[in-house]
Amino acid sequence: MAAITEGSVSANGVQFAYLTAGDADAPLALCLHGFPDSAHGWRHLLPALADAGYRAVAPFQRGYAPTSVPADGCYQTGALAADAIALHDALGADRRAVIIGHDWGASGTHGAAVHAPERWAKVVTMAVPPGPAMAMAFVTNLAQVQRSWYMFFFQHGLADLVVPANDLAFIDLLWSQWSPGYDAHDDLAFVKASLRDPANLTAALGYYRATLGDGYKDPALDAVQASTQGWATQPHLYLHGVDDGCIGVEVADSSAAMAPANVRVEYVEHAGHFLHLEQPAEVNARVVEFLG
Repeated sequence: MAAITEGSVSANGVQFAYLTAGDADAPLALCLHGFPDSAHGWRHLLPALADAGYRAVAPFQRGYAPTSVPADGCYQTGALAADAIALHDALGADRRAVIIGHDWGASGTHGAAVHAPERWAKVVTMAVPPGPAMAMAFVTNLAQVQRSWYMFFFQHGLADLVVPANDLAFIDLLWSQWSPGYDAHDDLAFVKASLRDPANLTAALGYYRATLGDGYKDPALDAVQASTQGWATQPHLYLHGVDDGCIGVEVADSSAAMAPANVRVEYVEHAGHFLHLEQPAEVNARVVEFLG
């Protein structure tokens, strides 16, 4: 199995740290993590992608240590998409590149794939469905509104005190609710290392404040921001854990009902929100088969 190594690169005004596996000359497989996670969340998939012939790269997203905190304080999903496009350039990728995202990384992946389709041959996302289903759920699905309570809590300044308390115990709570029954001990150690510094935690909460609150939004990103709600035209695999306690399976069902023919929506049994960590062999096999 391919070894995972570390690297760094400057893109879109941010110094990105990343984990990587595979031949430097192979097609790029860019893997974008979400919250509360880190690039280590891809530690099972990176070697599988490398063994399948890709140069797999998982950056720590903007604001997640050891990646730098962006000077502009911009954390909207359009910025994540713009980062992915810039990383495609900075890493010397070509049209054979593929892009993979989970949670916030899925939103950034949707935007990058729609806004710059010529850069990505195939698309894989997990845990945040493509298209307008997620936005619709906030208006029509009270069960999902209840699951998303933390997003509304993050808008309040009280979150700046509660989330870091007791060594980020709030993060432990979210993982236990979102992936019930999964032993996240190793993952939580990685996540807390990326978020323990107050500047990094402020950045992570900034993703939510830019989405539902008054967090900074860059008008120059309006077009790519709109793309995050669009449908990719490339072959697209979407995976959702049946036991996801963060985003209900019915939201994935809604997305599937609206999806164009190029989008495959599939479900992973015995998995919650962090399905790529809970069922790595199953998820790896599906992703590699789809990309192959």
